[in-house]
Amino acid sequence: MKRLSTYVAGVAVGLIGTMAQAAEDVTLQLKWVTQAQFAGYYVALDKGFYDEEGLDVTIKPGGPDIAPTQVLAGGGADVAVEWMPAALAAREKGLAMVNIAQPFKSSGMMLTCRKDAGIASTDDFKGKTLGVWFFGNEFPFLSWMSKLDLPTEGGEDGVTVLKQGFNVDPLLQKQAACVSTMTYNEYWQVIDAGLTPDDLIVFKYEDQGVATLEDGLYVLEENLADPAFEDKMVRFVRASMKGWKYAEENPDEAAEIVLDNDASGAQTEDHQKRMMGEVAKLTSGSDGALDEADYERTVQSLLSGGSDPVITKEPTGAWTHAITDKALN
Repeated sequence: MKRLSTYVAGVAVGLIGTMAQAAEDVTLQLKWVTQAQFAGYYVALDKGFYDEEGLDVTIKPGGPDIAPTQVLAGGGADVAVEWMPAALAAREKGLAMVNIAQPFKSSGMMLTCRKDAGIASTDDFKGKTLGVWFFGNEFPFLSWMSKLDLPTEGGEDGVTVLKQGFNVDPLLQKQAACVSTMTYNEYWQVIDAGLTPDDLIVFKYEDQGVATLEDGLYVLEENLADPAFEDKMVRFVRASMKGWKYAEENPDEAAEIVLDNDASGAQTEDHQKRMMGEVAKLTSGSDGALDEADYERTVQSLLSGGSDPVITKEPTGAWTHAITDKALN
């Protein structure tokens, strides 16, 4: 009996070891640094949702010098968080990225302007300097300016584009009348710096009809041809969306989990809790499946770039429901 018990115990240990070894590696590349913008993934990691799906997930923070499209192209990640304009522009240039899930339903992008710079409406943009993020983030802005028939080369009848760092200094120092901000991040940096909402006027891309999809999950098309990779992504998306819904319902706890994963120590509790509250508004209404109407709106916005559109033709194969259909049903 003792030998049998020892044998059974040995088998159990062996099985546990095999299960641990069987966990499949997934590397996720974020679009930016560790913050509540990506809370769903950190929650899924912290709560064991990835473990439940047999996945060993590594989350790689982004930064000002990291382009998710390039990381994906170089094989540095299996899946990346990216904005659709950058993904579609990369696809047209030959990097076949495919959207497999869309956790963010709404856009948080906006232009924040000082009223004392003479900005009351979009008609007042003429002759002004506007701060714009690049590295793929400029595409929605350029489409918007084309829609407004405003050249971006400067002059009295156009706008001067200031290549904005990932901060709001140009607005605070009055180097620009407006700067790019996100509802969940940089806008609050402006407020925390001493300006009040009454000092500002904001133009949300959603309200202007030029919003494009942000923070989708993208993989390389060639990898989806592998059934094993597809199955891995089904499990990854299922666990990630579980993480996102948990974060929406428990925003303060989600913010704390993000802080626990911030190796830089740069984030603060108040800022992350406020950010999580705003991010939850953008993921609300999404079950992870891409909305075709949102996709079409994004494409049309990018095609309407006048003489220099972001993309020059309707993309094909740029998204799939194959992953979310299996993950969510």
